[in-house]
Amino acid sequence: MALRNIVKNGDDILRKVCRTQMNFDDRLATILDDMAETMYNADGVGLAAPQIGILRRYCVIDVGEGIIELVNPVIEATEGEQEDQEGCLSFPGEYGIVRRPMKVTVRAQDRHGKSFTITGEGLLARALCHEIDHLDGIVYKDRQL
Repeated sequence: MALRNIVKNGDDILRKVCRTQMNFDDRLATILDDMAETMYNADGVGLAAPQIGILRRYCVIDVGEGIIELVNPVIEATEGEQEDQEGCLSFPGEYGIVRRPMKVTVRAQDRHGKSFTITGEGLLARALCHEIDHLDGIVYKDRQL
């Protein structure tokens, strides 16, 4: 595993829509491992591929319950509402209040291409929405209240 450089605010890649990940191979597994290591090293709870300069639809999340890898994630359903402070590894030291769903259900694939569904509430719902936004070229400041 290796630490990757995290793209910072001002880099155009943070505003681009990512392409679908088609290959489920050793390269993807290595990148996902590197992303997890990079996220933990930066004390983050999530990291999306464009944040390390890759325009593909995958991200990693850990809100304290273990690593979650999402490839080609799609939000299927949302419930409720929450407002809380968010930050982002691409905007170090900056925070803002953002409204997100309280509960979210996401369909995705794992590193081997197997489909699964995950439902998150509270912080996990917030992290899922935040990272999936990155895959669509949206940053939390676009949703800041």
